[in-house]
Amino acid sequence: MNITPLVDVMLVLLIIFMVAAPIATRSLDLTLPQQPPLQPTEPPHLRVGVQGDGQFMLEDTVLTEQALSEALRNAARTTPNAIVDVTVSENADYQAFTSALAAARRSGLTNIALQR
Repeated sequence: MNITPLVDVMLVLLIIFMVAAPIATRSLDLTLPQQPPLQPTEPPHLRVGVQGDGQFMLEDTVLTEQALSEALRNAARTTPNAIVDVTVSENADYQAFTSALAAARRSGLTNIALQR
């Protein structure tokens, strides 16, 4: 059996791989854009309180039901992701509580939390 053609083919392949290997391992200097890590921001909280005498408080300001609705609508325009924390006094009327919740829902604020 004549192995001369086989040796010729192997030598040609060896030369091809010796020439191609440095080209394949060459690296490119690239600077990929980096995205800064996202810092989760806490949405602002609006404190709504329902007092025992039927008064409403928004951030320590006493308001009527009409004024509370208007103030919550203004807050929804400026900060639509705000969280409304509703706090109810123990001796508050249930109707006043539902009025405060309804005012918050009508304002467009969807994040409503009930506090003790």
